[in-house]
Amino acid sequence: MKKEHFLRTVFSNKDFNKNEQELILSKFKKVNFLKNEYFLEEGKTENQYWFIEEGFARSFVNDTNGNDITTNFYGKGDIAIDWSSFFLRNPTRENIQALSDCICWQLDFDTFQQLFHSIEAFREQGRKKLVGSYFALKNQSVSLIADEAKERYLRLMKEKPHIVQNASLQHIATFLGITKYSLSRIRKEISL
Repeated sequence: MKKEHFLRTVFSNKDFNKNEQELILSKFKKVNFLKNEYFLEEGKTENQYWFIEEGFARSFVNDTNGNDITTNFYGKGDIAIDWSSFFLRNPTRENIQALSDCICWQLDFDTFQQLFHSIEAFREQGRKKLVGSYFALKNQSVSLIADEAKERYLRLMKEKPHIVQNASLQHIATFLGITKYSLSRIRKEISL
């Protein structure tokens, strides 16, 4: 039995007619990343829209002391992208790096624009993804200010267990705004 194309789960026939779906899928290019390779590096302009079929990645920035701070995690079905660099055409301050070998589907900026302006369902889906990403970012930034570290970790375990299963303590800790020692202490408290 032939395996269904991964992108058919993203661009389903529930939202796209067959012609739209075939056109969209034909524009994507399959790209493999090895663990530790970069999808995007600081100082470059994001020119790719990446869907992750398999694997796990993270985005991070370097703080003023040169420490890398995780800003997001990406897994199966996620879009790994620096939205502002992609749409505003500015150099990014973020890096996006594979934490495992990854299979991705890439769409370049110009092709994205063509699809965005010619297929209403593509435009609507893109808008929903962008808005969802904004809300997640807003919730994360408010949580860093208003919630206790233990509460942030428990929410992460509940809402995104794949992060806890796939990322290092150091990466999770910086994402939560704490040290890896504080995270170890929280994990120990929870296990008691």
